[in-house]
Amino acid sequence: MTHKSKPSKIPWPTKDAMQQVYEHNLWGGGDISFYSGVGSHDVATIQPYIEEVIAFFKSLESPPVVCDLGCGDFNVGKELVPYTQAYKAVDIVPELIKYNTKTFKSEHLSFATLDLAKDPLPQGDIALLRQGLQHLSNAEIQAIVNKLYAYRYVILTEHLPDQEFTPNIDIISGQGIRLKKHSGVALQAPPFNFKVKAAKQLVSLPAPGVKGRLVTTLYTVV
Repeated sequence: MTHKSKPSKIPWPTKDAMQQVYEHNLWGGGDISFYSGVGSHDVATIQPYIEEVIAFFKSLESPPVVCDLGCGDFNVGKELVPYTQAYKAVDIVPELIKYNTKTFKSEHLSFATLDLAKDPLPQGDIALLRQGLQHLSNAEIQAIVNKLYAYRYVILTEHLPDQEFTPNIDIISGQGIRLKKHSGVALQAPPFNFKVKAAKQLVSLPAPGVKGRLVTTLYTVV
């Protein structure tokens, strides 16, 4: 299935924005070299996610090939690796990927620097997107959604408002998200209209320290 959208003429400053986040510790972490924010380290937040994702991996006939699209500091991903046939972790920040490659070791784990919107995505069974799309413009998200049809499953985590909201209000790519506009990313809503066979909510928890909820959805694509 091929889904195309018109290429955007708007520049996508994602790489520069994410490099600044890690260079200046804009998401916290103190003196930690690379820190992807409390949402990747708060135990009450990440443990239910890890448990649900592992349970899903175990429910499959064989260990899956997992593509972690926007792996961040890998504090969450490292817990999932043992339950996979292969784990391909990518992020847009070269320095972060270099650090992760030196820090995390497994025979079936690999890291690569990729721009999800511009570059071909790694091949696999499952795409994990955890609190990454929320930082991107609609043009970038659409470019990524067009590529997600190659996976059997997509597991998406997004920071959403607590109450009913207007989905997919556009933003400029950066460290911020749509919450201030009382919006959030909803892939099945316009303009993305992500077509899937099934959608199932795996986890919904209060976002640590801020308003809104972290909602994880499992999409069965093909």
